[in-house]
Amino acid sequence: MGHPVFEKALGDGRLLRLEALRPDLCRLRVCAPAAGESTLTRYGIFRAAWEEAAATFEEKGGKILLKAGRLALELASDLSSLRLFDGGGKELTRTRSAPSLPVGGGFDVSLQLSQTERLYGLGDVTRDTVQKRGTKAAMWVTNVASYVPIPTLLSSEGWGMVLATTWRHFFDLGATEADALRFRGRHGELDLYLFTGAGLPELLEAATAVTGRPTLLPLWAYGLTFVCNQQASARDLVDDGLNLRREGIPCDVIGLEPGWMSRNYDYGIDKQWHPERFYIPPWVRKVGDVSAGNDATFVGAVSRLGFKLSLWLCQDYDLSYEEERRAGAKVEGGKLVPKDRHPDDFEQDQNFGHGPVLQDKLTKPEVPWFEHLKAFVADGARAFKLDGALQVNEHPDRKWGNGMPDEEMHNLYPTIYNKQMALGVREFIGKRPLIYSSGGYAGIQQYSATWAGDTGGGAKPLISMINHGLSGHVNTSCDMHVFSEAGIHFGFFQPWSQVCSWAYWRHPWLLGDKLLPVFKHYARLRYSLLPYIYSTACRAWKTGMPILRGLPLLHPDSPEADGKSFQYYFGDWFLTGAFAEDFWLPPGSWVNYWDGTPEEGGRTLYPAIPEGRGGPLYVKEGALLPRWPAMDYVGQKELGEIFLDVYPGAASTAFTLYEDDGETFEYEGGKIATTEFAHQGGAKGFSIEIGARSGDYRGMPAARSIRVRLRTKRPLGAATLDGKSIQLTEDDGAFAARVDEIPGKKRILAVAWA
Repeated sequence: MGHPVFEKALGDGRLLRLEALRPDLCRLRVCAPAAGESTLTRYGIFRAAWEEAAATFEEKGGKILLKAGRLALELASDLSSLRLFDGGGKELTRTRSAPSLPVGGGFDVSLQLSQTERLYGLGDVTRDTVQKRGTKAAMWVTNVASYVPIPTLLSSEGWGMVLATTWRHFFDLGATEADALRFRGRHGELDLYLFTGAGLPELLEAATAVTGRPTLLPLWAYGLTFVCNQQASARDLVDDGLNLRREGIPCDVIGLEPGWMSRNYDYGIDKQWHPERFYIPPWVRKVGDVSAGNDATFVGAVSRLGFKLSLWLCQDYDLSYEEERRAGAKVEGGKLVPKDRHPDDFEQDQNFGHGPVLQDKLTKPEVPWFEHLKAFVADGARAFKLDGALQVNEHPDRKWGNGMPDEEMHNLYPTIYNKQMALGVREFIGKRPLIYSSGGYAGIQQYSATWAGDTGGGAKPLISMINHGLSGHVNTSCDMHVFSEAGIHFGFFQPWSQVCSWAYWRHPWLLGDKLLPVFKHYARLRYSLLPYIYSTACRAWKTGMPILRGLPLLHPDSPEADGKSFQYYFGDWFLTGAFAEDFWLPPGSWVNYWDGTPEEGGRTLYPAIPEGRGGPLYVKEGALLPRWPAMDYVGQKELGEIFLDVYPGAASTAFTLYEDDGETFEYEGGKIATTEFAHQGGAKGFSIEIGARSGDYRGMPAARSIRVRLRTKRPLGAATLDGKSIQLTEDDGAFAARVDEIPGKKRILAVAWA
């Protein structure tokens, strides 16, 4: 039995469809009676299948009332008004006037804003502010100005919305009328998801239940990506890899810009390696056997150094044929054949002769775009960088293969591009790729990472990343600005980190005596934190909670939070920022990571940044930080011992360590292990509980130990492990104890204050 649905024929020939998807989530749609699913749902981007939800519908007195546990919706039968309530009957929002829903398409809806209501989300539509009230936004993928707009909006009043349209549309968030939220579009139907929640994290979970959870990148993708100069040859590629290893700079991905191809900026489907710069003897290239590898090539050389190869791409292919094919249609003679032919269409040969006209000379409708890339995946490519051109370009005179005009296809195109790339690699080799793109739209988070495009590595990309996190998109980054301490600091405290030389010389070993040690320090720090970062990414995959978290997400009632656009949480425990002199330390007890000094929050600081560091970094009291030993790349060392850095205090805290093989999709089927850590503070001392590892995965160490390091300046007294007295030792400037895992048993380290 499916989820509850209410349908009503409207007087203008259209259909009102109201669906209760979850106790906190509903969908309102006004469409033609025979209309199929929305494109976003039919293409498998938005969720289509929902479990049964307990909900009731009632129509009387000219009103339709939906009750679904944590949400209630009152809708006028003639659609002249709408009111949204939480489960306790509190009104969250309502229409200010009757929506305009022309029969020919388009919508114009105005909602009432309360006096104190604040709005967040919409993806990358502005890099000037996090809080959106008082602004306007055009939801249209645009080079530099708006690479990844996302029609997800969250309110501080406990409600949110996702607008399911790919047509160009607009938001006015109290800019024209201070108490009005208006969203409108000239084309398309009204297809609106509404949801409720007790705070922004709950609203994010509901939003990503619709638009898709963020993808979990391969473990190595959360390390460092280095992209060579665009003039690099195979020899330069190998030398860059060697220099990274010789300098002791950990790195996992090494990438090539457009010059890897025989034709620079080739967006066709007949790509070849550059015959001189990237020569591969034909007798050693094993295109037909992915498992065989290509040990004798330059790809094999960098692979043996521990690198995954990334290739730059640019294209203008008509991807709609492949999406229709995946949705069940056929392509015959260069035209789409509908899955189900209408029974009254007796002149079917004539009908199919009037299909969309192919207006480009590049696309082969019967050939998916990814097909020609298989040879390069077989050569060893494991990552692809999807340049903005031509995916963010407008095509005003183009009729796409699925029949869409460009105004309907333009926003959709980057998302299905990323989708087909991600699924292409998955289906071909069964391993997670790193697909990273500058362009995107709703649902992009399911398939790929993004970087902030051609906008550098400064303050504006930071605001963009915070906005993405408040829109359900998690795996974000920007081109690291390596010529300043602040740029390096920010570059390594991102969901994923990358340096792109492109036409420049951003090679770390060319940074000079001052900045090279800074770069090395941050790179090694990030690699030690990979189990923490990856566990945070796993939580994002499960709940939508971002890795890089804007302050409003966790401090919605603090007036200071909205104005601090240059600082953020990095996971549960770190608070950091860049490009600002002042720094707001939220209420609570904190530790300055750089020198171990305890600090009390609830105030604004002007922290002094130590020499060789690029920004403030604070750790929350009670933090439980799983860490790795030093390594040059993921998988270089067996992990028979890991570290757990604890910042003890009065707080009671917990953290879940997630582990899997880091490479395949077996985690989706439950092949994942978790270890629960807990800290319990008290007046006389504190305890650290290490739970038994639960679950398993391919390659999981049979046994290991955890070296607990106690990061505190307070004197410590006696310590016990499972009630037996032990002697604390010294490790990296901290008191430490080794705790061996015992299958099925939790272990408790208790320490008294001196």
